[in-house]
Amino acid sequence: MIKEEVIEKIQKDNIKFIDLMFTDITGAMKSITIPPSEIEHALDDGVWFDGSSIEGFVRVHESDMVLMPDPSTYVRLPWTSNEKPISRMICDVNEPSGDPFLGDPRFILKQVMAEAKEMGYIYNTGPEIEFFLFKSREQEGKEGIKSVPIRNSHIDYFDFASYFDFSPRDLATDVRGEMATTLEELGIIVEASHHEVAPSQHEIDIRYSDALTSADNVMVFKHAIKIIAHKHNIFATFMPKPIAGINGSGMHTHQSLFDEEGNNLFFDPDDNYKLSKLAYWFMAGQMKFIREISAVLAPTVNSYKRLVVGYEAPVYICWAHRNRSALIRVPRYSRGRERATRLELRCPDPSCNPYLAFAAMLKAGLQGIKEKIEPPGPVEEDVYEFDDRKLAKFYIQTLPENLNEAIEEFEKSELMKKTLGEHIFSKFLVAKKAEWDLYRMQISEWERQRYMDI
Repeated sequence: MIKEEVIEKIQKDNIKFIDLMFTDITGAMKSITIPPSEIEHALDDGVWFDGSSIEGFVRVHESDMVLMPDPSTYVRLPWTSNEKPISRMICDVNEPSGDPFLGDPRFILKQVMAEAKEMGYIYNTGPEIEFFLFKSREQEGKEGIKSVPIRNSHIDYFDFASYFDFSPRDLATDVRGEMATTLEELGIIVEASHHEVAPSQHEIDIRYSDALTSADNVMVFKHAIKIIAHKHNIFATFMPKPIAGINGSGMHTHQSLFDEEGNNLFFDPDDNYKLSKLAYWFMAGQMKFIREISAVLAPTVNSYKRLVVGYEAPVYICWAHRNRSALIRVPRYSRGRERATRLELRCPDPSCNPYLAFAAMLKAGLQGIKEKIEPPGPVEEDVYEFDDRKLAKFYIQTLPENLNEAIEEFEKSELMKKTLGEHIFSKFLVAKKAEWDLYRMQISEWERQRYMDI
C-alpha cells in the first residue's frame, strides 16, 4: 500500500492506535505507539525517538533518531479487540538529516539486496521456524499469585508428542492451528505446521518471499507466536537449546535467486542435482565463509549447544541431497516445480536477527558467484559417523564449537565488515564479547555437582 491507501485503511478498520515496530542489532523488537491522528505526519516526516537506549544504536549525545513507517507493511493486529483495534507498520530508522541510519539492521539487508539486484538477482528466502511451548509457572509475589514465564526454574512440558504426531484432541494441535490462522491473518502465508521431534517442540514453515519481506515476517512471526501462547497460559520460546539431551530449535532457511522475469536462476535441467553453475557458486561461497558469518546466524552462547553431533543439527561444513547431517541440503527436484529449486542452509537458529542473518547469507553467496568458487562434491553418508581420518579425506571442516570461536572468526572477517558496515560490525562485536564474558564467569549447577567434593 501507499500513504493514501494506508490512511484510508486505518479509517475503514476503525483503528485506535498504530504500533510502529523496528529492531535493534540483536533482533529484539521495539515499538512506539501513535494515534491515527498522527499517521499522516508519521508517513511524511517520520516519528522522532531517543535511540540512545536501544542496543547497538547511538550514544546519548547522538540520541535523536527518526522512524519512517513502511506503508507496505500495514496490517491490523488480529489479537486486538474489535472495540479498540490496533494496527502495525514496520519502520526504517533514519538519521535526523533524513539519511538511512547505518545501524538499522533492515537497512543493512536492503543494501545487500540492492547489490544483488545490480547483478540481476532477487534473493528469496523461506524459513522453517522451530520453537518450544512450555507451561507457565505460578509464582508468589507481592501482588499475590500470578502467571509468569519460565525463568531459572523447572520446565513443564506442554505436550509429549513427537515428530509429525497426529493428535486431534491434543491441546497443542489446537494452539498450533490458532497460531497458523493468526499468521495468515497477518498476511504471512503458512505452508505447513507440525509437531517436531522433541516433546513440546513445534515447527511452522512460511512461504518464501524476497528476503526483506521474509525477515519482516520472521520478526512478526515470533511476536505473534508469543502472543497466542500467552493467551493459552503457556510460554513460547525460540531459545535454540532449552533442554539438554533432546533436539534444539533451528531456523533452516531455503534460498534461491530469481531474475526480474520470475525465473529461478538456481535451476538447470541438465545437472544431476538440477542446480545451475550459479547455484553451485552461491553454495560454495556460503561454505567458504560460513565460519565467519556463524556469529550472526547462531548468535548466542546457547546456539552452540544446539550445534552438536547427534541431534539433527549441522556440525560439518559439507553439502548433500538427502543427508540431513550436512550444512547445506539440496531438496529433491519434482518435475514441473522448477521454481522450487533451492538450497537449504541448516545452521541458522531463531535467536538470530533475521535482517542481519539474511544479509550475511546473501553476501557470502554473492561472493561465491563473484569468485566463481567451485564447491567440493556432495557427501551423502552420515557425517556424524565419520572419524577424523575420513573427515580429512573429504576435506570437511566444522562450524565453530562455541560463541567465542565464532566471535574470533567474525572479528577477522573482511566480508562481515563490508556487509554490516563499521557501525553494526563494531557494536555487534562488543555485545557478543560481553555476552561471552558474562557466560564464562558463571558457575553452573553442573560444575557444583561435579567439582564441589574436590
